[in-house]
Amino acid sequence: MDEASSYIHKEQHCRNALKKIEFYRHNISSEDKEELLKVLDSIFLTTGDITKLFEEKFAQYINSNFAVGVMSCTHALELALRYFDIGPGDEVITTPMSFVATANVIEYVGAKPVFVDVEKTTGNINANLIEEAITSKTKAIIPVHLYGQICDMINIRKIADRHGLKVIEDSAHCVEGVRDDIRPGNLGDAACFSFYATKNLTCGEGGAITCNDVKMYKWLLQARQHGITSDAASRYTKKYVSYDVNFLGIKCNMSNIQAALMLHQIDRLDSLHNKRAEIVNLYDKALNDFSNLTILKVLSNVKHAYHLYTILVNASKRQSLLHALQEDGVGVAVNYTPIHLMTYYKNKYGYSIGDFPEAECIGASTISLPLYPKLNREEIDFVIDKLSKVVF
Repeated sequence: MDEASSYIHKEQHCRNALKKIEFYRHNISSEDKEELLKVLDSIFLTTGDITKLFEEKFAQYINSNFAVGVMSCTHALELALRYFDIGPGDEVITTPMSFVATANVIEYVGAKPVFVDVEKTTGNINANLIEEAITSKTKAIIPVHLYGQICDMINIRKIADRHGLKVIEDSAHCVEGVRDDIRPGNLGDAACFSFYATKNLTCGEGGAITCNDVKMYKWLLQARQHGITSDAASRYTKKYVSYDVNFLGIKCNMSNIQAALMLHQIDRLDSLHNKRAEIVNLYDKALNDFSNLTILKVLSNVKHAYHLYTILVNASKRQSLLHALQEDGVGVAVNYTPIHLMTYYKNKYGYSIGDFPEAECIGASTISLPLYPKLNREEIDFVIDKLSKVVF
């Protein structure tokens, strides 16, 4: 390469290096910030009337009777397990293809996570394998609506009813999802949601649990604040009455600050979902021609929440592809390394490679690409172009 060509090459490399497509950008608007400022200018920052208003709007959106705001989906899952009195000596069936919190909460209450492999085409728990994993110790099933596609809840509910099991849905990815006209929580005993920084509905850190049982709802309101019989808002707005603790709860109540950021986001969920669907369509059209990668299947009876857009590549090249995309300015992630291959679970339960081959295959080959409404066409084309250069 002569000196002039070398200079041009370096200049082009510098220009490319300047372009950065973030893995995620949030959709908090000026309206959301104004709502937050109202709370910050008020007296009450913790759980109060704004939290309650958010819970009511969220329950209505999800088509559930009740919603309780908490600090994370992890807390929501833990509370659900505790409500159903699941603990030491019990088993809970779930998937290894999820964020580690799904299994961790089972450990937190002293129960044992029992993994079932996933569907090759979707990554969701394979409902046809659940029944053979049930024992006399099994108390619940936690299906995970991976990437935003609801699991086979009709089949899972039937299995649970045959064996007297509870169903707690991990819906961290799936606020907007629908399958067979069923929303998250419609067939489960509870559904748990995440409002983490990268989620479609976000306040940075947060979560919620929905249910249709008024007894559970009242228990959750108390359980999220140590088990105290009256919350801070009622103690502030009413005549003081000494409170009690009649069961052991945890500390995980959502604040007015978090709720304020999401009040109006709920109103925009469907329009933002439509924008993500348009981006997914552009990705699909372009990447379907790439012979060296696979796109996970979206079933025909499903409205996908499109929380994540994942592709599967050659496992032996995945790490180098990740690094190449990052070096080219494309934000990427891995969702997920299977839980049973994490050191804690391998050491405690003796899991090894080969135990859940479909989950392991996805875990070894998956790459998540940028997917959020603020992506413009130029940025989408940039991602596709960089991907085309590294996968071949």
